[in-house]
Amino acid sequence: MAETLVLIPGLACTSRLFEPQVAALGSERTILVADHTRDDSIPAIAARLLREAPERFAVAGLSMGGYIALEVMRQAPERVARLALLDTSARPDSVEASQDRERLIALAQAGRFEDIHSRLWPRLVHSDRQADQDLQEVVIGMMRETGAEAYIRQQRAIMARADSRPNLPGIEVPTLVLVGEGDAIMPPEIAREMAEMIEWASLVVVPESGHLSTLEQPERVTRALRLWLNKD
Repeated sequence: MAETLVLIPGLACTSRLFEPQVAALGSERTILVADHTRDDSIPAIAARLLREAPERFAVAGLSMGGYIALEVMRQAPERVARLALLDTSARPDSVEASQDRERLIALAQAGRFEDIHSRLWPRLVHSDRQADQDLQEVVIGMMRETGAEAYIRQQRAIMARADSRPNLPGIEVPTLVLVGEGDAIMPPEIAREMAEMIEWASLVVVPESGHLSTLEQPERVTRALRLWLNKD
């Protein structure tokens, strides 16, 4: 029987991030979307996921979701049948990145949550999708659904995340490392670093895609996920 697939969204994202993949793959297996809004640390989010997930499952996370997936591998590697790391990194936050996050948190705390989107949008998607209003509305909708309080918790959790690189060589399940070729937030060299450190990993670079690959190039990402899910 096909393993349950647990999907973990990115920062300020909801299940809509994976809507095309759920539609395409949902008839083949059970799909769950993890709740990453209620806890203020990556270990606590991963522990919640493990309490709510079946005994053994496949896990795929995008961006922040990838940090959580790597923490799941740290806490309970025996429960993970396969791992997908999408547009993410195993590195800890840099000083510069944390400073940027603090500025965004300050905007949210000052009641200017909506201003955050305009600051992030140019780096979120491929240059060819900057004028895509439909895509932008989806992203804004996910952010509004997340809300300022959960967003601040997520940013705090991200800033405090561990360096997962020392754990990568110990991963011994089929692993997909996928990244948009135009991802300005997690560029392809970050994905290559992870793929080279995981013996069981395959690397997929998605053309004409930025950071939100599941929405920007849904068919290509779904194809890669299906191959990974069916890999022996």
